[in-house]
Amino acid sequence: MFTNDRRQEERTGRYGTPRLQYLQDLVSQFQNATTEETKEKIAANLANFAYDPYNYTFLRQLNILELFLDCMTESNEKLVEFGIGGICNSCAEPANAAIITQSGGIPLIIQCLSSPVRNTVMYALGSLYYLCSAPNKEEILKPEVIDLIKRYAAAGDVSINFSNLANAFLEKHVSGNK
Repeated sequence: MFTNDRRQEERTGRYGTPRLQYLQDLVSQFQNATTEETKEKIAANLANFAYDPYNYTFLRQLNILELFLDCMTESNEKLVEFGIGGICNSCAEPANAAIITQSGGIPLIIQCLSSPVRNTVMYALGSLYYLCSAPNKEEILKPEVIDLIKRYAAAGDVSINFSNLANAFLEKHVSGNK
């Protein structure tokens, strides 16, 4: 369920931590984490917060979108998965999309299309679906990217989820796909 100020106040209570402070604490914990497992848990938690539009301003204010992009450059597949998950959860918002694209996110997202992790690929397909707009089309609609997405679209026997999402992308963004 999406949050609003009143609902957030009810959930936090008089002595609870305000959302901005809570997210700042998570970012600090991530930055100071000494184990991969701790980083993974915190990145997953932040990605869940990226789902709710109530948190979008906080994500931008605390540079969490950039943190997600940094996770996508790691060799740890779970960090990549949670990073692209956070991007996917937040990129439908135009202000978030602008930060993601201006911070070099599109090549990182395209790289995720080749991941061995199913969720990572799904999040990448979803992210590209939302980010493919006039200013970004040239960067996204490269022949090699379209080719890969067409292969996912044709993989209905292997994964109907990949196929459905890839077909939705092609129908919306690639002319002459039908």
